[in-house]
Amino acid sequence: MRMRPTLSWTPEEGLPPGSTDPEPVAEALGAGGVLVLSGAGISTESGIPDYRGEGGSLSRHTPMTYQDFTGSDRARRRYWARSHLGWRTFHRALPNAGHRAVAAFGRHGLLSGVITQNVDGLHQAAGSEDVVELHGGLDRVVCLSCGALSPRRELARRLEEANAGFAPVAAGVNPDGDADLTDEQVGDFRVAPCALCGGVLKPDVVFFGENVPPPRVEHCRALVREASSLLVLGSSLTVMSGLRFVRQAARAGTPVLIVNRDPTRGDRHAVTRVALPLGTALTAVADRLGVPVDGRTAA
Repeated sequence: MRMRPTLSWTPEEGLPPGSTDPEPVAEALGAGGVLVLSGAGISTESGIPDYRGEGGSLSRHTPMTYQDFTGSDRARRRYWARSHLGWRTFHRALPNAGHRAVAAFGRHGLLSGVITQNVDGLHQAAGSEDVVELHGGLDRVVCLSCGALSPRRELARRLEEANAGFAPVAAGVNPDGDADLTDEQVGDFRVAPCALCGGVLKPDVVFFGENVPPPRVEHCRALVREASSLLVLGSSLTVMSGLRFVRQAARAGTPVLIVNRDPTRGDRHAVTRVALPLGTALTAVADRLGVPVDGRTAA
């Protein structure tokens, strides 16, 4: 299924406002078998902005599409200049209370799985295991010619060597790790090819307009079928790649609970939307369940 570049939507009228009571979330987690679906909103407390919330990056930034990236040398130079600069900040982000709470719920056997729309790796850094990265991860790159995967840190080193002194001041860093730079700041940035075949390198993430790999989608659908409830954390559900799982759960009669400060495209399918910050809400839920949330991060 092609991921459509939907950038905005209009909230439905007549839906109840969000609640400030996380008790339904605590009850669902206490029963176990909860599948988590997380979005960019869970990482905002780690300093990574979301797309559509207050001050979201889409107000100033249009994400690169797969078609633009593959169709233009200029677009790839622009992307890699911005992404290389953004990576310096992005890869230093640390898990926040929301990520740590999800990891704690998993350690205590309350979750059936975690699907994340994020590419930042913060769930894993907090200690969550078997996380399905729906849109891939920025910590690796793939060659579009030979298919070889390699670590992002290796490409970062090569780009540093090829662009000595490249240090423009960005206006901000976006949820996809793309820093805000002007064309003048990008300048004649040099893009590194695949070290094995000389082909075009792309971050191992799903761009807008690109397909989420069908086996990954089916794996997520299977997780939804097996879950006792679906807990959406910090996602507006604007794009179909996440919304389809909410719709699937609702059709099957599986309760959908959402924690997101703003209305979402999935609200009409949910039994509740808790309109609280993720860290606050999930820490409160953990306290109610007697689940300790520590500051452990991955080595």
